[in-house]
Amino acid sequence: MMTADRMRICIAGAGAIGGTLAVRFSAAGHQVSVLARGQTLQAIRAQGLTLHDQHGVTQAMPAASDRPEFGVQDVIFVCAKSQDLAALLPQLAPLIGEQTVVIPTNNGVPWWYFYREGGRFDGAQVRAVDPDNRMAQAVPGDKLIGSVLFITSEATAPGVIKSVNPHLIVLGEPSGEMSERLARIRNAIEGAGIEARATDRIRDKLWTKIIANLSSNPLSVITQATLQQLYGLPELREVVMQIMRETLLVASSYGARVDIDPLTFVQLGEAMGPFRTSMLQDLDRGRPLELAAIGDAVLELAQRFDVPMPITRTVISLARFRGEAARQRAA
Repeated sequence: MMTADRMRICIAGAGAIGGTLAVRFSAAGHQVSVLARGQTLQAIRAQGLTLHDQHGVTQAMPAASDRPEFGVQDVIFVCAKSQDLAALLPQLAPLIGEQTVVIPTNNGVPWWYFYREGGRFDGAQVRAVDPDNRMAQAVPGDKLIGSVLFITSEATAPGVIKSVNPHLIVLGEPSGEMSERLARIRNAIEGAGIEARATDRIRDKLWTKIIANLSSNPLSVITQATLQQLYGLPELREVVMQIMRETLLVASSYGARVDIDPLTFVQLGEAMGPFRTSMLQDLDRGRPLELAAIGDAVLELAQRFDVPMPITRTVISLARFRGEAARQRAA
C-alpha cells in the first residue's frame, strides 16, 4: 500500500507544525488531507495553506475536514497538542488500516515511551500524560513510529505559517528496529524538503528535545522572553542551565545518551533568535499549556529514581499559575 512515490498522508492537527508538514508533503506530490477545526478549517477550505520558510512562499490546497472522512491512510502525523490527544486519537480509527503508520509529533514525554522500551519499566504507563490509558488503547503500539521534530514555526494567521529555521525530523521505531517502513517514511520526508534521520535509539533524541523544551517553554511563560533572551541573558541563562542539569540526571537514569552538552544547548538556543516558544504563543492566546507532557511527566519519571528537581518543579508551578490566570482572563 505504501510507496515512496506517492502516499496518502493525513495531518491530524493543522497548527503551525501540522500546517508546515501539510504544505511540504503537498508540494512533494503526496495525497494530503488535514484534520482541522474552527477558523483554521475555514481558512484552509477557503484559501488553502501558505507556508513562509527557507524554500520561499509555498501554497497548498489539501483536503480538509473536522471529521476523519478521508479513508484509510498510509501515514498519519498527529500534530495536536499533548493535552488534546486523549480526545483526538480515538477519532483516527476510520483512517487506520492494516499497514497504516501513526507518527505522533507532540512535545514532551510521549504516552508510548515505555512501549517495547526493553528496560526495567518496559510496558509501564506515563500517568501524567495518559492517566486512564485512553491513548494506548486508541492506537495499537505496532502502528507507532516515534518522532522528534526540530521545527520552529508560528501560525501568524489561520492557514498562514512562518518558519525561518531549517526543518529536521528524527524518526525511530519504539523497539529500535531499523525497519523497511521507517526507511520509506524517512525518504518521503526528505523528498518533501525536510531533513530526516532514522535512528535505532529514538528515546535519546526524545530526551534531547525534552531538555530543550523543559529548559525554555515554562520559563518563557513566566518571563515572556524569547529563545534568544532565555539562552543569551545571563540572569535567565543560569536558570536554564540548572533545569538542564536536573533533566540530564533523569535522562541518564533511563540510559539515554544525550550527545549535546549544556553549553552547546545554550549556544544553539540563543542562535534561534527572537522566537517565542510554542508555550508562550499558547499563553498569549489564552490556550491550555502543554505542561503535563513537557513538565509533569519528567517529574514523574524523576520520582521513579528519586531524582530531585527543585528548580524545575518551581518553574513548572509558576508557569501553571501564569497559564491558569491567562485562561481565566481569556474566558
